[in-house]
Amino acid sequence: MEKVLSVSLGEIALKGLNRKYFEDQLIKNMRRVIKDIGFEKIYKEQGKIYIEAEEHNFPQMINRLKKVFGLVYISPCIRIEKNEEKIKDASIVAIREKIDKEKINTFKVDTNRADKNFPIKSPELSRQIGGLILQNFNELKVDVHNPDTFLYIDIKQNAYIYTDKIKGYGGLPLGTNGKGLLLLSGGIDSPVAGFLMAKRGLEISAVHYHSYPFTSERAEEKVKDLARILSRYVGRIKMYSINLLEIQKEINSKCKENEMTILSRRFMMKIAGRIAEREGINALITGESLGQVASQTIEGISVTNKSVDIPVLRPLIGLDKVDIIDIARDIETFETSILPFEDCCTVFLPKHPVTKPKIEDILKSEEALDVETLVDKAIENMELIIIE
Repeated sequence: MEKVLSVSLGEIALKGLNRKYFEDQLIKNMRRVIKDIGFEKIYKEQGKIYIEAEEHNFPQMINRLKKVFGLVYISPCIRIEKNEEKIKDASIVAIREKIDKEKINTFKVDTNRADKNFPIKSPELSRQIGGLILQNFNELKVDVHNPDTFLYIDIKQNAYIYTDKIKGYGGLPLGTNGKGLLLLSGGIDSPVAGFLMAKRGLEISAVHYHSYPFTSERAEEKVKDLARILSRYVGRIKMYSINLLEIQKEINSKCKENEMTILSRRFMMKIAGRIAEREGINALITGESLGQVASQTIEGISVTNKSVDIPVLRPLIGLDKVDIIDIARDIETFETSILPFEDCCTVFLPKHPVTKPKIEDILKSEEALDVETLVDKAIENMELIIIE
């Protein structure tokens, strides 16, 4: 008997003729996260991916693989030949190992016969193995509705026996759906937005705006910390750091006070759009949620949208704050996001920001500013930070 890890696929299984492309990208991403641990081989077999590696490395591997998008479940398996007696022996071993790890009273055998040439059909094999377990473990009973554990038997080119399914995040493999530039602040929302779009296969870069020295270096460090946490899921991140202070001063001196937020937001989008165009990035990603703050009204978002031609993805637009916080806690960005450091949006913050801006009014205000020169200077002075 040999131990391997099996990986179950989610949406990838529905990809038809494109499935190989998604599977190959997924395997590439899996190799990236476990290469320093070491493994013998990764191979595909009838709808799943398997990893040959030292069993003592399985817990560390599973912990990393759980964060690879495209995986639905990971299972430590016993791999054996497709032989009835060996399947029985392996089933006894698997149940014994399960009992050694935790208290169970009931079980159910679930057989999947992908190889239809195997002579025993799935229901019959489940009944045979179930009877065998009852003979060997007097303390166990069968419960077909709500068992304490399942014993899974997959009949493929080989046979695989296992009891545990460790859940992954699902989604699509990173890098299969183009590139996105995340507007990353120090708040709760934008890291969650980046996580969700990476889960749909987007490769993530980030742009961060600060107002140093009006904002502190520690505030920038906080954003780097958030990017590091995000990189656990999305891999290496290119982060462009932009000082917005000169632009904010210009707006403050030449435009209406209540338009500071929406005008600043349009500059951020313009700068991000220019970086995206230069770097071959397909879309911008923001953490906006409709109605959450003054700039995130439908009118505000409409005016912001008109500052760029590139698609703007807003995965949080229909989520409640509590839903966003739940995800932030799950991906472990929440505790860093709530650290009390200021960001650039708090500089020159108007007392009563316009909540229903009209594009003609905003364009009129921008006529007082040398928009292109301000954008050019901001990009010329930006800093590129690589987050590993």
